[in-house]
Amino acid sequence: SKLKNVAGAMKGTSDPYAVVTHVATTPGSLPKVLGKTEVIKNSLSPNWTKVISLDYEMGEPYKVAIQVYDEVKKGDNKNMGVATFEIGEVLGARGSTKARKLKNGGTLFCHVAKKSGSGLLRLQMKANKLTNTEGMFRKSDPFYELSNKRNAAGNITWDAVFRSEVVKDNLSPSWKNHTVELSQLCQGDLTKPVMIAVYDHESDGKHVLMGQVEATVDKLVQIGQSNGTLKLKKKGNPTGELVVTNASVSGVEQVTQQMATASLQERPVPTPASAPAFVPSSPTAPTFADYVAGGLELNVSVAIDFTGSNGDPRKPGTLHYLHTDGQMNDYEKAVSSIVSILSKYDFDQKYPVYGFGAKYGGIVRHCFQCGSSAEVHGVRGILDAYHQTFRSGLIMSGPTDITEVLQTAAARAISAQENAVTQGKQVYSILLIVTDGSVSDVNATAQILNQIHQSPLSVVIVGVGNADFSAMQFLDDASTPQTDIAQFVAFNQHHENPVSLTRETLHEIPDQVVRYFQRNNIAPLRAVFVEDDEIAIEPENDGEIDLSLAFQDDGDIVVAGGGQNYTRGYGSY
Repeated sequence: SKLKNVAGAMKGTSDPYAVVTHVATTPGSLPKVLGKTEVIKNSLSPNWTKVISLDYEMGEPYKVAIQVYDEVKKGDNKNMGVATFEIGEVLGARGSTKARKLKNGGTLFCHVAKKSGSGLLRLQMKANKLTNTEGMFRKSDPFYELSNKRNAAGNITWDAVFRSEVVKDNLSPSWKNHTVELSQLCQGDLTKPVMIAVYDHESDGKHVLMGQVEATVDKLVQIGQSNGTLKLKKKGNPTGELVVTNASVSGVEQVTQQMATASLQERPVPTPASAPAFVPSSPTAPTFADYVAGGLELNVSVAIDFTGSNGDPRKPGTLHYLHTDGQMNDYEKAVSSIVSILSKYDFDQKYPVYGFGAKYGGIVRHCFQCGSSAEVHGVRGILDAYHQTFRSGLIMSGPTDITEVLQTAAARAISAQENAVTQGKQVYSILLIVTDGSVSDVNATAQILNQIHQSPLSVVIVGVGNADFSAMQFLDDASTPQTDIAQFVAFNQHHENPVSLTRETLHEIPDQVVRYFQRNNIAPLRAVFVEDDEIAIEPENDGEIDLSLAFQDDGDIVVAGGGQNYTRGYGSY
């Protein structure tokens, strides 16, 4: 919105479009142009309908650069600004939407949503006897939009996903044959309402509604077989009709296949005490993205091993040694990289930090508070609490016993979700344990994990140092896919690659989240909808990304140079 006009003096208003590029974030990967939007004529606040598809996996950084250009028919397109977004951060934001200022002026909004369904709609339409909106001496310039119906927290909204070409000076226009992805139009549900709206195109971008009608893809296909019509209305008054000259779908499951799929799945039913839940109209089971879109919050807690086997923290080379030159030890590296990813889904950024395996007053404590506060803010707060613990009079001891930490985290997770339900929210918790050795009592730990597996909790255990962690295999041996809430990763296998560490430690969490809510018949809440003025606008990116694009004669856009923004070592998030 409010982009800077770069068209030049006496040349009207810019015609903006956007190009989305996947920035290379790991060595060996290459940047790639994912797609471009349509051009919006004469507008400094364009609302693009083109949807750009991408594949995102939790635990792996996925950054996109969005470059806005003014289309110039004869000459080079003019740069209007660029902003970068981290997809995990956008997905975890309220309404899965973020906004960022552009250096050249204006604000760019980015929204991420799950892609559902498959198949294509091929559609060709014409209109008859549209009501003119241009007055006595001119005729309207009609185009149509297709919009997807979205029930956002009880508010019905229509998101435009396709816009046709404009037909000049014609009240009975014929539009070209177009192809629309069903995943964007109706999430693959052929019975879901879609809105068809016809507008009179205005050069200032303030297009005038000529009429609209609701239909379904099934209905479009049905009436397209006989050149049937749809009656357009505006404020209840007839304004013309649409003739569907062709409508067909391809690449979708037959109804019998959908019913067979549905019969094999348990439909989620909201618990009586919860807020009104969203039950997808498609037969597919909800995903992690559905719960996040509904406002799911992830609560993160951290537990750190202070047993004597870590060595004297005052001596260089030991696992807890705190470097004076800013270099991180392995505990700090593991905490900073993993929590930095999870923090994208934690709205308040407040984390309890526990310690275990140290003596206070001659008694070994297997779960104690680190730092002066019950909760700390951000990754920096976690590291500060960790540092403060060494000044708290502890004596590093043993054994390595995480059972009390597990029980504390599970109780906290249950309480958090129960409180969330009373507020119409959903909360899931994640416990990160960093330790230098295998647990002392495997059977007791396995028993506790089995007792708490029905809690809204995932446990991530990272082993640092050179100990033999083979005994930690019990985590997998003692659980089934239905009871598996714990994941163990040896840090040394990912010592030089923080992306590899976060990918390995976090890849099971989305499935564990969905499994908990499905097992308890808790469906995702309705997707959170936020207006533009409710979105906090972030400052422009620090340092403009080095990315050059080449616009080829055949219309393709490719990366000509740059587009690399690697995660260089730990602590760089």
